[in-house]
Amino acid sequence: MKRRTLLAGSAAAALPFAPARAADRTKIVWWHAMTAALGDQITRIADEFNKSQDTVELQAVFKGGYADTMNAAIAAFRAGQAPHIVQVFEVGTGTMINAPGKVVKQVWELSKETGIPLEPKTYIGAVRGYYSLPDGRMASMPFNSSTAVMWYNKDAFKKAGLDPEKPPVTWPEVVKAAQAIKAANAAPIPMTTSWPTWIQLEQFSALHNLPFATKSNGFEGLDAELTFNSKHHVKHVQRLLDMAKDGTFKYSGRDNAPDAVLYAGDAGISFGSSAARGTLVKTAKFDFGAGYLPYDPEIIKTPMNSIIGGASLWTMTAPNRTPAEYKAVAQFLQFLAKPEGDALWSQNTGYVPVTFAGFELSQKQGFYDKNPGADLAVKQLARGTTTTNTKGLRLGNLSEIRNIIQEELEKALQGGQTAQAALDSAVTRGNKVLRTFQKTIKA
Repeated sequence: MKRRTLLAGSAAAALPFAPARAADRTKIVWWHAMTAALGDQITRIADEFNKSQDTVELQAVFKGGYADTMNAAIAAFRAGQAPHIVQVFEVGTGTMINAPGKVVKQVWELSKETGIPLEPKTYIGAVRGYYSLPDGRMASMPFNSSTAVMWYNKDAFKKAGLDPEKPPVTWPEVVKAAQAIKAANAAPIPMTTSWPTWIQLEQFSALHNLPFATKSNGFEGLDAELTFNSKHHVKHVQRLLDMAKDGTFKYSGRDNAPDAVLYAGDAGISFGSSAARGTLVKTAKFDFGAGYLPYDPEIIKTPMNSIIGGASLWTMTAPNRTPAEYKAVAQFLQFLAKPEGDALWSQNTGYVPVTFAGFELSQKQGFYDKNPGADLAVKQLARGTTTTNTKGLRLGNLSEIRNIIQEELEKALQGGQTAQAALDSAVTRGNKVLRTFQKTIKA
């Protein structure tokens, strides 16, 4: 990169290629939601970007959890003081992309205006699809992406007489494995799941190429309606209810609360985020393995790709924000797409590489050879050809809908209603949330 020149008398003559002073750099701010070791990695990325060039100074600022960070960014926008970049969890995508007013500058707009290429094809299909418009233009920049996998306790499998190197691949096989674990008392909890709605309904829909909602899961219109009360979804929820009744499945709480059960080694089988690998590697006192999410062979013979979790980066607008500031943002997003950075972020955190080149570099470096199973999440995301049912969800206020689903599932698990009634009620209540969001956007 060409050095900027200091135009200051003899200093200019003595140091014609002196680096720009900090005061001369274009300053941009990045709000994020990463804590502890993940927060350290954010700091590393910001430092490396700042050292890689001499025209931009990036400041990374922790703003709380995902929901807190998004809400803070929206409030800051209303006050005319939005950060340049904000990290938003994947369930906030529909809200951000449809936010009234010019809240964000989408990636394709940023690239066009600044002339800095930000190429969608760089990214793994299931990742870019979640954050793109129906025509393929990217709205936000993929960053920390994960998917769901089946974690299992190899020690418990051995005790139950199961092959620890052959995890179950179908739901009937999962049921039998959980029964064997219970019969042998091989683990206090035969099976549990984190993120019940994300994994047992959203991921289940994608794997089986089932619509979660109409209008291509909301990608094609705000008037989408929920459809996860189909006979196939009901059958799956009923399977979980039956397993809960016979003691082979234990509901351990909402969202990621059940992760504690996984990390403690108390579950024979635990569904959770692929990003749990980093914590398991550092803390697990048991032999663990990862398997693909199981599928129901009565619904589909060859499962489709899973969908992502995690978050992406949004470029925000503000009064008097300059072209230089937007160009600086584009420079940083381009920096993030470099294979070396993508691979290192993935290896250090447990998130999947979001670019093909980052994945291939980790392969070349031998990371997956040294860490068997670490590439499973990427392979599951890249499996098959992405369809309208497998590229993700574009639904407003999805986090509120998830809470509704969890309430209805909990009532069913307590014996208060059937699987069909639970999903019917969740769909009815969830559709009201969508209609309220639709009216808000049109207002």
